[in-house]
Amino acid sequence: MSNLVDYLRLVKFSHTIFAMPFALLSFTYAVTTRDVDVNIWLLLTQVVLCMVFARNVAMGFNRWADRYIDAQNPRTADREIPAGRVSARGAVIFVVINAVLFVATAATINALCGWLSPVALAIVMFYSYCKRFTSMAHLVLGISLGIAPVGAYMAVMGSATLECWILAAVVMTWCSGFDIIYALQDAAFDRERGLHSIPSHFSVRTSLAISILLHVSSVALLVWFAMFQPHTWLLYVGCALFAAILALEHILVTPTKQRNIGIAFGTLNALASMSLAVCLIANLLIYG
Repeated sequence: MSNLVDYLRLVKFSHTIFAMPFALLSFTYAVTTRDVDVNIWLLLTQVVLCMVFARNVAMGFNRWADRYIDAQNPRTADREIPAGRVSARGAVIFVVINAVLFVATAATINALCGWLSPVALAIVMFYSYCKRFTSMAHLVLGISLGIAPVGAYMAVMGSATLECWILAAVVMTWCSGFDIIYALQDAAFDRERGLHSIPSHFSVRTSLAISILLHVSSVALLVWFAMFQPHTWLLYVGCALFAAILALEHILVTPTKQRNIGIAFGTLNALASMSLAVCLIANLLIYG
């Protein structure tokens, strides 16, 4: 019988740390730079819950949709559904429960968040089928995660402005770039099964060049977002750390050296998002 740990592993709950720091940064930016009259702690709790529920839907549905593909891939055959630790039916129930909780929680924030919550779910679930017909699945994943800072800002303001869209673009290009690196592991398998990804259609060198281009775009967009922040040492340190960590990813993973993909994908990207968010949130709270 499946237990809570199996479901947390099913959805890679630890990976929530990728987009969550950007949602918290966007939330803090809205609270500290705009004139708002809200219960900040209640609203923060609602935003965090929405993030968790949406993430559970996205990953739970992805694992259910890919269950047969995962079973055929030696790298993923031990995932919870193919390995039998979580049933396909159990995964669907888990997704439905989290989807209902997400919509219900979003509706308690404000009308706009409530109305747009099904749209957000549609986008994050659509990603799961993209690799069946397009190599641009990486960008769809980026868009799915880029929803987080926009949603957090809208929770506070009831609308979206340029700044949160810039932050969303940072997330989109950053996540798309590191997903290409991650997909290098399955390039041969994807070609054999007719699945689509940038690594399955291009050489390793070209794929990594596209990833670098996306990450350069992330840093450029981050500089743009930084223009709206108080210009202090915390801002400079946060942006520098983010850029340096992305650069380190591409030092560790090269066309001739791919054994460090796990470190680059998991550890470094978690450090990138956390270090940036901690520095910029502190910057807003202290100097904003």
